[in-house]
Amino acid sequence: MSHLDKLLEIEGEVTITRRGEPIARLIPIDSKKRPIPSHRDLREKMREVKVGSERLLREERDAR
Repeated sequence: MSHLDKLLEIEGEVTITRRGEPIARLIPIDSKKRPIPSHRDLREKMREVKVGSERLLREERDAR
């Protein structure tokens, strides 16, 4: 991977081809822009559902 790291650092973007046709593009991730949130943070942002999923599914099925 060190070769790809160096290549990405120099080029900024690498296109992988098969028989001359592009099949993939490698781009560096800018970790300063958008950190990946933890699962705990995501769960804390979710609103609490006061009705059980079984009831929601049953009501949806009955409405059809």
